[in-house]
Amino acid sequence: MDSVKTVTRVKGSLCHRFIFLTIWLSSFQDGVAVEMTPEVTHISSFSELADPPSSGLFQPIEISPAVIPHYPFPGDSLPPLYPIFPPTYNPVLTGKCLVNFSALSDIMDKTASDCSQPLAAYVGNVICCPQFSSLLHIFRGYYSTTSGKLGLPNATADDCFSDIISVLASRRGNSSIPGICSVKPSNLTVGSCPVNDVTTFEKTVNTSKLLEACSSIDPLKECCRPICQPAVMEAALQISAGQAVVSSNKNIVGGPSRMDALNDCKEVVYSWISRKLPIDAANTAFRFLSSCKVNKVCPLDFQHPDEVTKACRNVAAPSPSCCSSVNAYIAGIQKQMLITNRQAILCATLFGSILQKGGVMTNIYELCDVDLKDFSLQAAYGQEGCLLRSLPADVVYDKSAGFSFTCDLNDNIAAPWPSSSSMTSLSLCAPVNILSDTANFCRDVIACPSNIGDFGKFWYVPFATAA
Repeated sequence: MDSVKTVTRVKGSLCHRFIFLTIWLSSFQDGVAVEMTPEVTHISSFSELADPPSSGLFQPIEISPAVIPHYPFPGDSLPPLYPIFPPTYNPVLTGKCLVNFSALSDIMDKTASDCSQPLAAYVGNVICCPQFSSLLHIFRGYYSTTSGKLGLPNATADDCFSDIISVLASRRGNSSIPGICSVKPSNLTVGSCPVNDVTTFEKTVNTSKLLEACSSIDPLKECCRPICQPAVMEAALQISAGQAVVSSNKNIVGGPSRMDALNDCKEVVYSWISRKLPIDAANTAFRFLSSCKVNKVCPLDFQHPDEVTKACRNVAAPSPSCCSSVNAYIAGIQKQMLITNRQAILCATLFGSILQKGGVMTNIYELCDVDLKDFSLQAAYGQEGCLLRSLPADVVYDKSAGFSFTCDLNDNIAAPWPSSSSMTSLSLCAPVNILSDTANFCRDVIACPSNIGDFGKFWYVPFATAA
């Protein structure tokens, strides 16, 4: 008899609530490599549910299929976290990229897992693309150890980029990473930065100052009181100085702009940093820097909510029609992607400001019980959403447990209704004078709400299909 294994929560005393969201598949030997994209997919039937891992921290409770049946809506689209694990295989390489990929095996494995074929499109903004960007920095740095160049020639970049994608795909990575993350082979070159060779770089830049600023990054402080980022910018300005004269010539049509050169030179700086740091340390630094950028923007696509503004414009008390319209709109948002807790604050504020501009003045988040996690991807039908922590997260693959990542739900924090339709004053950085041991312990501006709840861990096992 088929059965679903779930796991009880274990209470503790910390201020976070973490969810280990583990996706299990019933049969590996019959698995089929299928690329999943955010488009609607229809599944006709389900023949077998997942088996739990043979060991773990928690003892599972068996629940009969009579209590939790197969996915109850076979005519509807399958929730995005119902993957089919692709197989691994030996990649076919171009033979023209003279880089020892074996030396980069661990970072390639991590990137393939973070950009796994079933999940890449849903974790692209917060996990896959930051990790892939870090891989490119590290690849360039490793290339420089033998070539003395901080960027690849154009032809070599094409071949190496193709090989990188091939290796990742052979390790269950998504072959569509270039499209998901908007990256090209040119990302491996120096672009319009005038400095390429290591010797010139080290003669131009105060490398000891740069390395001191970026070798050990404090993830709590860097995003609000940065140390590494200004050092990177200073180095990029120094090596891009020669481009300023060329860029100032307004008669040059189609030439690189000063900003293009500066951005390209920042990539050269990252290449040099990765050359000097151990691979794991470089990857950690780059992921911390990426998280600062990621958490400044709401990545969700909000179509104009005409139905919501129409139903909620003159509402002052709970209204079934208003809340129904809100829930229907948010259900569409929940199909887009996983976001972090800080991004959820920005997204909730942005959506609220859009509604206010449409004439909705009442806090409909409160009226309709809208939480921060409602703005993120939903794990499965009828299940709560997952908010990732603002610190970098990874997708972990285990051949027994499948793909998993850590969620931070923070006890159902209510979505914040904006004080006005303008977002210009919104800041998630705490004032310097309130930083304390408590803030350092929480490691996140929003990690410890005033009503700190219990700490718990549990694995959620969604329904799965057999091939």
